Amino acid sequence: MSTDSPAPPPPLRPGTTVITTSPEDTIELAARLVHDLPERRILALHGELGAGKTCFVQGLALALGITDYVTSPTFNIVREYSGPRALIHVDLYRIQSPDELLVIGFEEYLDSNAVVAIEWAERAGDLLPDATLHLHVSVEPGRERRRIVII
Repeated sequence: MSTDSPAPPPPLRPGTTVITTSPEDTIELAARLVHDLPERRILALHGELGAGKTCFVQGLALALGITDYVTSPTFNIVREYSGPRALIHVDLYRIQSPDELLVIGFEEYLDSNAVVAIEWAERAGDLLPDATLHLHVSVEPGRERRRIVII
């Protein structure tokens, strides 16, 4: 009888595609990603309304040791969470132009010592740094499965 434990899953790197079949799977995937992230990292989340972007951010928060309940900051635009590692959750759904982001100090959030998760990140235009990790979340047929592509 072998006492070897199963090999850990491979690190999540650009070019990885993962299919999740439940919100719990999506949260677990986010937790896996956190362990491979440096203290300071920007994540750009792309996907249609209801694709699972906020669920993914909830998983990030749990893995970062944040105990506050995480909701989408659609009307506030930015929510900051503290824990053993900080999380800044940004939702650009209501933003019409990248110029609007300059007024709220968006660039300061990008320079913070935190994991910064940005929903509807395409609305930031050229304000995102080149080192931003992009995740595309889409709903597979049947609406229970999510395809998450890391770019």
